[in-house]
Amino acid sequence: MGRKSPRASRGPLFERGQTAPPPLKKGGWGGFALLALLLPALAFAADRTPKPTITIERPGQCVADTQTMRRDHPEMLRHQRDRTVHEGVRTRQFSLAACVECHASAKTGSVLGEQGFCQSCHAYAGVALDCFECHASKPNLAAAAKP
Repeated sequence: MGRKSPRASRGPLFERGQTAPPPLKKGGWGGFALLALLLPALAFAADRTPKPTITIERPGQCVADTQTMRRDHPEMLRHQRDRTVHEGVRTRQFSLAACVECHASAKTGSVLGEQGFCQSCHAYAGVALDCFECHASKPNLAAAAKP
């Protein structure tokens, strides 16, 4: 009537009278030597990737705190894009143009380039930066000057 479990049909897990698996054999200094050789290589590799350049040329109140922007800005921009393109709603709160106005370099006038706000972070994270294939990477200074 009662069925045996698959484990019971294969016999005991350990040898008779044994309550734990046999101890692992110690490998001597091999593991330590390998670790000692790898640590300097890992430390060297960590210094090879330059940290992104984060310079906010026009400091002030952003639309969200720094951590939220780092984590969620792609979603904010996609949401703004969908509302603008599909619904015709144009606001400045999450617009790419507003981001560029504050984050463009005073030296180059752009968010792109080796020291550019957007490009330096995207290069560091290894993420494609395709926004500026269609959008301007420099603020529209003529439009900003109008009252």
